[in-house]
Amino acid sequence: MLFDFSLQRLSADKQNEWCGREMRREGKFLSKLFLHLFYIHLLLISILVIFLTVRGVLSAAHTHHFQPKNWYILVFSSTSCSGIIGFSWQAFATFNPSRTLKATFWLSPLLTCAFGILLVSIGTPGSLAASVIALVFSVLQSLYACWVNPRFEHSSRILTVSTAYHPLKVKTSVVLSIIASTLYSSFLMAGIGGATATGTMVDTLFIILILGSLTWTTQIIKNMIQVTVSHIKYMQFTCGIEVDFKAVVKTAAKYSMGNICIGSILVPVCDVIRGTARAVSLISGDVDEFMFSCANCCSGVASRIVAYGNRWGFVHVGVYNKGIVQASMDTWEMFRRVGMEKLINSDLTSSFCFLSGVAAGSICALLGGTWALVIHRNYATQVCIYAFLTGYFTNRVAMAWVQASIMAYYVAYAENPQSQQFDTTITTYMQELQRSQV
Repeated sequence: MLFDFSLQRLSADKQNEWCGREMRREGKFLSKLFLHLFYIHLLLISILVIFLTVRGVLSAAHTHHFQPKNWYILVFSSTSCSGIIGFSWQAFATFNPSRTLKATFWLSPLLTCAFGILLVSIGTPGSLAASVIALVFSVLQSLYACWVNPRFEHSSRILTVSTAYHPLKVKTSVVLSIIASTLYSSFLMAGIGGATATGTMVDTLFIILILGSLTWTTQIIKNMIQVTVSHIKYMQFTCGIEVDFKAVVKTAAKYSMGNICIGSILVPVCDVIRGTARAVSLISGDVDEFMFSCANCCSGVASRIVAYGNRWGFVHVGVYNKGIVQASMDTWEMFRRVGMEKLINSDLTSSFCFLSGVAAGSICALLGGTWALVIHRNYATQVCIYAFLTGYFTNRVAMAWVQASIMAYYVAYAENPQSQQFDTTITTYMQELQRSQV
């Protein structure tokens, strides 16, 4: 009987080993597939943008519907402004993290409201629809800032501690990433201008595809920074050593790029689902009505989804070369094991970076839209929207190293809470959260 049991156990171990190999093979296949899809998409989008740009310039010679000079002056100046604002914002976060965090939570609603008022003044149906969204969102931001105000002190402390160490080469990579995002955004805006010249249904589809490319590509640039910087900061937090930046970048580009491409789609989708579920649960409260009957269900689904795709997993993607799903599962399990789940849920890092992007996008939209009203009013609505998007995404790229530093700090602490590399910041706040539950 003992012999039979040993055989069964050995067989089960072999099955588990085989399943693990199959999962790794499948992960490598998906990683390579998404990497190739990304490069193919870049090629196709480049061809499309060049075609639309040339067609727009040629069509402008025959009709007066599209004025390339005015269009390109407006969008290129707005895109350049997004790079300047993104660089300035991350610089403020470096030199004075606490004030930058607090200022972001209070400035973002005001800037979004100003953006909404500008859209109202433009007066087109599209601008009026967008203004409603902007004004409602500004109110929601204000309410959120009031709600999370008690967390500012802890978040400022975490932000200060985690970003205290920033290698010079990281700064260089951030500047290069901002420049790359700005240039790529300008290139895509040229294609959108060409599509605007004719304005058919097919051109609308082309604009959607170009904006989708802008979203995915900037997400990949942002997550590439997060993978490399979190790797460097993780080693500093856990071992107190500084690894070679060039080696980390080469390793990430060679082994992790495919998983970064996957995570750049998976993680934002999971964040949107999780954020929606948390909003539904917050709105429902203790009201027992039919319209809120799915709140608990949504919360349960969100808690499961976050384990399979979260930004904390990018730390293990870079350090251990894991797939994004496996890395997300492992990091979230660590947080649960050491009792950090509630701490992570109350973290304001993602909100800070998100609102920084919203504020930067609103500034770009205000500058571009105001100038459009003076130069060419017909372009004001489009310039406002495109300037907001480029400002938002460029700022998210600029703030990626800040978010990566905090990610590495939390993950390194979860792996070894007793390490002498950490002070009592996390421990004290976890005790405060426990006392608040009593």
